[in-house]
Amino acid sequence: MRTAYLDADSQARHKLRNMIHSWLLVGGSVVLLAACAWILAGPAGVVWAVVGGGVALGLSAKVSPAMVLRLYSARPITVRDFPEGVYVLRELARRAELPATPRLYLVRSRIMNAFAVGHPDESAICVTDGLLRGLNIRQLAGVLAHEMSHIRNGDLRVMAIADIVSRMTSAMSLAGILLLFLNLPLMMAGGQPVPWLGVLLLIAAPTIGALLQMALSRTREYDADLDAAGLTGDPEALASALAALERNQGRAWELVLPGQRIPDPSILRSHPRTEDRIARLMSLRPASIRLDLPERKHEPVRVVPVVRPPRFRASGLWY
Repeated sequence: MRTAYLDADSQARHKLRNMIHSWLLVGGSVVLLAACAWILAGPAGVVWAVVGGGVALGLSAKVSPAMVLRLYSARPITVRDFPEGVYVLRELARRAELPATPRLYLVRSRIMNAFAVGHPDESAICVTDGLLRGLNIRQLAGVLAHEMSHIRNGDLRVMAIADIVSRMTSAMSLAGILLLFLNLPLMMAGGQPVPWLGVLLLIAAPTIGALLQMALSRTREYDADLDAAGLTGDPEALASALAALERNQGRAWELVLPGQRIPDPSILRSHPRTEDRIARLMSLRPASIRLDLPERKHEPVRVVPVVRPPRFRASGLWY
């Protein structure tokens, strides 16, 4: 396997390629939405789609990280609870040059999982009790660096845009199909041609939009892995954590907001295959200074213990 070095030039090349890939996928999703809006209502439909998307994006930006944390019943982890973890988080934030250090929160769950919420000025990284107890401090540093990279790169904002576009595409597709179904008898009675090409696009649009969104997610995961290796100077740390997660829990985890697991075919996965991510990380050799890790003297015993298995909530959250 060819070895790459974590120098500034190679990182810049990888990030440029990932950025171009990401915005091509976002652009494709927007074009698909515009096509559905045009079929549904012509130029006016495109205008309404732009206005509706802008309003939805503005409202999503107003959602405070505290609201999301309350949905997961997350509680803050203090220096007294877990001094080594808080130290690592602060050091990673310093290396990432974030304007504010993300807050560390605990979600009570046996699943080994982590996810980030918020934006660089106000953010939080949530880890589960299972993750804290299942990883050593070096592996945990790799996971925290991965989530911090999502925050620094604005991935949460990008994925919010993709999600809004995907949902609007599905809504317009459904509305268009219903209107066509209601007007089809009149069109056939009046001898008007049926726009079968538009019908096929409306039927296929939700599936195409979902595939574009999942491809975008996979690209952002690769980029976060690369940045995490740069922040810690230790690609093997995250690779080891990913291997431990896959080994201990199989396919029951995702380093992102939890949801239903994606099937095996790569095109239907929101995350790249763990084997592929590990292979990419192991092909890197650190050229930067490694993160100075404190010795983990004890388990975070003050953290609230797990009292129940993961379960599905009415809100759609599964933890």
